[in-house]
Amino acid sequence: MTNKAATLSDIARATGVHLSTVSRVMNPDTRHMVGAEAGKRILAEARRLGYRANRAASTLATRKSNIIGVVLPDITNPVFPPILTGIEEGLRKHGYQAIVANVGADEEEQRFVINLLLGQQVDGLILATARRHDAVVKMCVDQRVPLVTVNRREESGIASCVISDDGHGMALAVGHLLALGHRHIAHIAGLDALSTGHLRRLGFAAAMAQAGAPAFVFEAGGHTRACGKAALLELLRRAPHTTAVVTGNDLVAIGCYDALAELGLRCPQDVSIVGHNDVPFMDIVRPPLTTVRLRHHGMGAEAARLILQMIETPGAPVLDIRLKPELVARESSAPPRA
Repeated sequence: MTNKAATLSDIARATGVHLSTVSRVMNPDTRHMVGAEAGKRILAEARRLGYRANRAASTLATRKSNIIGVVLPDITNPVFPPILTGIEEGLRKHGYQAIVANVGADEEEQRFVINLLLGQQVDGLILATARRHDAVVKMCVDQRVPLVTVNRREESGIASCVISDDGHGMALAVGHLLALGHRHIAHIAGLDALSTGHLRRLGFAAAMAQAGAPAFVFEAGGHTRACGKAALLELLRRAPHTTAVVTGNDLVAIGCYDALAELGLRCPQDVSIVGHNDVPFMDIVRPPLTTVRLRHHGMGAEAARLILQMIETPGAPVLDIRLKPELVARESSAPPRA
């Protein structure tokens, strides 16, 4: 005997309520229209019967899937899990869920994955992959796909974004080192093709100019620990009087620790290091890393709120939302030697 999937009619018969009432309860958007006790009874019966919503039929009827595609550039990077958690929590509150795709930096791969997601009838996209000049973002906008970029922004302003205020974050880092007495401060920048690398570089230069101090910027080859080590080794060869370094992210900062160890130097006695992001475990590395803490979970939650707003209000204006970071001072920064 084949078990037949439970239907809304089965739940209505079992609970003795009208089919329309069951339908309202099973839809998170209309559940509030039914009394709490009746709603609990209907949901309990649905669980007992093993009811599963027919999403394909619902999508055909409403032209909404209640699914958002989320595209990440590197899920192993500790920056992205809290962003994703914020997105998923924000979506679930409104009856939506995320399909997550992990892609690299290759534009054609991103285009392929996004077309797959659009083929699954997602209601919108949240992209953490955006470059400053991004043909994939333009493709989505041209197709009128509701779209929000998170953590990074597309520079032309065609898509709404939720990012950290990178200029303010770098001002906090530089101000902290200046207050400690440093003047020979360098910046190991992230990739200039990404808004994070570009805006933090500009923020560093602006903060140093305001202080009347020379700004030395060296671009890392990537955002990894190995890239950070290689960058600091080369930076100190070119600018040996450097007493403090502000990095584009925390993994690069940990690579700087490796470089100092190889050179027989110590942090912070010889060179102070300041990171960016405050990813997990930066408080237990040795020395604990001074860094700029970003509101990654908050970025994700705000991106979820914004994409749902765009879905509900087609033609809504493009928004550029920047969350304020904070400086977390730990033991990797100290006054320079006399």
